[in-house]
Amino acid sequence: MDSIATHNCTIHFQNNCYPSINEHLNKRNFSKIFILVDENTHQHCLPYFLEKIETDVSIEIIEIESGELNKTIDTCVGVWNTLSELDADRKSLLINIGGGVITDLGGFVACTFKRGIAYINVPTTLLSMVDASVGGKTGVDLGHLKNQIGVISNPDLVLIDTYYLHTLPQNHMRSGLAEMLKHGLINDENYWNKFQDLSKLSLHNLDALIYESVIIKKNVVEKDPFENNLRKTLNFGHTLGHAIESYFLSSPDKTTLLHGEAIVIGMILATYISTELAGFPKQVAHHIKTLFIDYYGKVTIEKSEYAAIMQLLKYDKKNNHGNINFVLLEAIGKPRMDCLVDDDIIMDAFEFYAS
Repeated sequence: MDSIATHNCTIHFQNNCYPSINEHLNKRNFSKIFILVDENTHQHCLPYFLEKIETDVSIEIIEIESGELNKTIDTCVGVWNTLSELDADRKSLLINIGGGVITDLGGFVACTFKRGIAYINVPTTLLSMVDASVGGKTGVDLGHLKNQIGVISNPDLVLIDTYYLHTLPQNHMRSGLAEMLKHGLINDENYWNKFQDLSKLSLHNLDALIYESVIIKKNVVEKDPFENNLRKTLNFGHTLGHAIESYFLSSPDKTTLLHGEAIVIGMILATYISTELAGFPKQVAHHIKTLFIDYYGKVTIEKSEYAAIMQLLKYDKKNNHGNINFVLLEAIGKPRMDCLVDDDIIMDAFEFYAS
């Protein structure tokens, strides 16, 4: 697979990954290398990665706890302090090996430590390969509110090696697949049609789909790097999906949802709203709902919880001037941005999901 050049960043795949990073390490003459991992990637991914690296520069490992609950400023403070204690300087390099929590948080740490040091992302989950690794979004949550603090700044390199997916639990694979399904819905009906029998997907045929998904996101981000217009379409399903994810994250009696699990619900809700406001075909909305629920199952959301979830919509990053802005679909591959939606229609969307 050919490498993909984006703005100030190159994404390498499979066999290209390690010759490319070794060449980069040799060329840039970094003073120190720091590798950020969690306990899972430390055990399952780091040994394989270190076998592939060729450098005489000293390497230090920094481990944080895994999970969205730890994607916080407090965790950043711990990493910043560790970097300082280990004498990191502005010529240091931070390599983030992990899923979206590691790449988002690690990127933010790198962009802000000493006003910015170089970093490289090595995504190890399907979600981070097709989503978090592309576009330069970094950041952390504010309490249970998703991605409220951060900056947009690209890594030097992204290395996508699907070897790491062998270490991934099945529910995390399904979570990442949600973003690929979204790419089809907002961008390309032909790509979407490749996912019509999800039971037949395997790691063997996933490589080409990941590559295509990265190209879809790369093309959107290049046209609108700071989310002023077209990049908003990548938030399809995320307005309500993030609110649902935040609600489940903050509710002690709820089982925390993975990002993709929440976004699947958000996409089902958004397709229903699209039938009401954007002319999206109702038959297609029912097909999408059936396809998603057959593969992901259905999450119980009580009527009494709708209002609390909707209250969280005001924190969505796409909002402006007090308006909550949705991305809807006129058809598969034809999104409509900055749509205002009445509460009654959102309530009906929840009922559509539950029915």
